[in-house]
Amino acid sequence: MMTSVIIIQARMGSTRLPGKVLKNLSGTPVLWHVINRVKRSALSHHIIIATTINPEDDAIEAVCKEWDVPVFRGDPKDVLKRFCDAVIFMEFETSRIDYIVRITGDCPLIDPAIIDQAIGIAQSGEYDYVSNTDPPTFPDGLDVEVISRSALFSAWKNGTLPSEHEHVTPFIRKNKEFRKYTIKNTENLSGLRWTLDNEEDYIFIRKIYEGLFPLSDVFSMQDILNYLKDHPNLKKINEKIPRNEGYKKSLREDSTIQGEEL
Repeated sequence: MMTSVIIIQARMGSTRLPGKVLKNLSGTPVLWHVINRVKRSALSHHIIIATTINPEDDAIEAVCKEWDVPVFRGDPKDVLKRFCDAVIFMEFETSRIDYIVRITGDCPLIDPAIIDQAIGIAQSGEYDYVSNTDPPTFPDGLDVEVISRSALFSAWKNGTLPSEHEHVTPFIRKNKEFRKYTIKNTENLSGLRWTLDNEEDYIFIRKIYEGLFPLSDVFSMQDILNYLKDHPNLKKINEKIPRNEGYKKSLREDSTIQGEEL
């Protein structure tokens, strides 16, 4: 049987909204909701939080111990290395991992059904990388990436640009040697913003939780879409914020380095 681990990437030092993963959301931290939702995945075998060795992330380790969720603390800047080290750490505790599921701790609306869809496709053995982000057709904040162990470690070994280490999957997405599959939604909803990166995002997500969390602690993408049909003004709260600001910043840094090399 092929095994998978969900690695939730989380840190306190976000530049745009510091401490966002532990901000209060309906009485518990944002990160608790992310963990609670990914636990509903029927196809995942393990969950671990990958945070940094920075002192401010002591708080993440402390709450995860309270929740009995494993934590790995690694490189603050080389997130790809942190993921690979977390896999090795998990393998010491369990057994060899075949697939790594990347989820970020600022996505408290993540849908476990989409996670299982991606894991199921990956476990067919035909793909090194399965996502719903390349190109995106789901709301920002429902991003799921499933990576084979061999592809992840190849990216760590062969990636040279800053963006290929500050982020986990750029090297894999850019290289044709890897077998890739993109899950596409029936309707392109990539213009919807359901992630937590700015104060406006926090206001939006709080409104969603105020409406849906009392009814179910794990509501679905469709539940949110139905709620937004009845409350269309909520989408205006954060609709002007561009997608993938952090990755675009990394690409600009790549261009600077490549220019110097030329």
